[in-house]
Parts: sequence; structure tokens; C-alpha cells
Amino acid sequence: MKTIVITGGTRGIGYGLADAFLALDCNVAISGRNAKSLEMSIEKLADKYSPQKIRGYVADVRHFEQVQALWDKAKADFGKIDIWINNAAMTHPRFPLWEQTPETLAAVVETNLIGTMYGAKVAITGMLAQGFGAFYNLEGSGSSGTKVENLTLYGTTKYGIRFLTESLVQEMQGTPIVVGAISPGIVVTDLITGQYNEQQVELWERSKRVLNILADRVETVTPWLAEQILANQKTGIRIAWLTKAKAIRRFLGASFFKRNLFEEI
Repeated sequence: MKTIVITGGTRGIGYGLADAFLALDCNVAISGRNAKSLEMSIEKLADKYSPQKIRGYVADVRHFEQVQALWDKAKADFGKIDIWINNAAMTHPRFPLWEQTPETLAAVVETNLIGTMYGAKVAITGMLAQGFGAFYNLEGSGSSGTKVENLTLYGTTKYGIRFLTESLVQEMQGTPIVVGAISPGIVVTDLITGQYNEQQVELWERSKRVLNILADRVETVTPWLAEQILANQKTGIRIAWLTKAKAIRRFLGASFFKRNLFEEI
């Protein structure tokens, strides 16, 4: 039985992964910054799965001591941690970089990039001590170097995460630790829908046309990701849902297969 820790697991892809791993009979620990949101997520999961297999801990990945406490508590409760997933992330309003507030600049960088570094440090240290384990960093828009208008801040952090992952793959050669990346593609979560405000209706409508071609819902993507993560034993692997070939097929078939991912949002 595998034990999985997922940072930022109270909603979106993180919650979807927690649900998928529990369905595959794993122990799962999730974290979140908001105690009430965390409690609600744990209650929802406990309604479907054995409460003994689920743990939730309040942790803000911007603070190293909280990330370390997440490892320590999960290890104490489950005895070991097989897989650690650095999922916690935040986005920002779709404005140019110079229009973002200094507080937003700091929060996005600290959460997405520094928080991932903290998670990597904690996971690697703990896994080296126990002699086994795998950890994965979540990629996103910008990871490949593709530029998206008004997502400079978010994209910069995700591009940095890819560099971080590839460098850690090299650093961990010769150790029993598996290092990998998860590329979920474009998934409809509040990280996407929350980027637009009431003054950006036209931009949102244009974006939806593309998203309805390329994007997927959480419940479509996360079960596949969970299965791939559990099956993987090789370091340096990028587990990618939306490949270039799949994206091309989606565009070619867009005229024949209409999708509306936002009808219930």
C-alpha cells in the first residue's frame, strides 16, 4: 500500500489526484492553507473512502517549517511516504507583469517556485533517510517555454520548475530516489477561471473557444495521472496528458466534435 502526500490538495488537480489515489487503495495526505477548506475536502473524501486512509494538514508551502511539519506528521501517521507531489500553486489576474501588485508578485513566486523548492528539499531529505521514494513537480503553462499573453508571472515560475526538476534528476543520479514531472495539460480549475474579472468578458469568451478544444475536466485527467505515477519506476520521466499529437488531433477534430466544458461552471 503506497502513501502519497499532495501539497495543495484541497481543490482542483490536487484534490482530483487525492481522490484517484484513494480509489487505487493508497493512503493519502493532503495539505492546504485554509483550515476550513481542508476540513471540507477531508470530509468529502471520507464520505467515499475509509477515513483511516486519509489525512489533512494545514500547511502553507511558502514557509519551510510548515512543509517540514507536513512530512513529519504524514510520516508519523502512516509510517512512510512513498510519493510526494509538489502540486500547490497559485495564479494571478490576467494583466501584464507591470500591472501586478508587489504582493501578487511575491505570493506567486513564493508559492509556485520557492514552495516547490521547499517541497523538494524536504522530500529528498526524508526519502534519502528512509532509503526510497519518488517525488514529482507539477508543471503548467509556461513550463515548455511557450509564452501566454498576460501570464508572464505564472509562466516564469513554471518554467523555473522545469529547470528545477531536470537539475534534480541529475543531482539524484545514483540514489534510490525517483524524480519526475507531471504535466496535466490544460485542466479546467479555478486557476483558469479565476484569472478573468467582469471587465474581461470578451477575453474570457475567446479563451473558452480554445479551452473547449484543448482542455479537460479534473475527473478526466487525474485518474490516468495517478495510475501512471504509481506504475512509474524510472527517474526523469515526464508524465504528460496533453501531448503534441493529442493537441493536433483535437484541433483537427474540433469542427466535428463540439465540447462545452463550462456548462456546469
